[in-house]
Amino acid sequence: VCLTCCSRDSMVRINQICHKNGIKFFTGDVFGYHGYMFADLGNHDFVEEKPKVSKVSPGLEDGPEAKRAKLEPAETTMVKK
Repeated sequence: VCLTCCSRDSMVRINQICHKNGIKFFTGDVFGYHGYMFADLGNHDFVEEKPKVSKVSPGLEDGPEAKRAKLEPAETTMVKK
């Protein structure tokens, strides 16, 4: 459900109905240069892209820096949340 140009009371009431029935709800409005947007998506899954972390081989480098995980900026992995 998508609402615009409604009173706050109407938005809250309709959002509560949608939330109880597992329906996604969006509302928003614009006032000149200012505006707002609200989304109630309930429980949902999404995927986040994160840099891939690789461990350094223990024999290649010495010292505390070798023990830290290194980020590979060119490689990413998708994490479902």
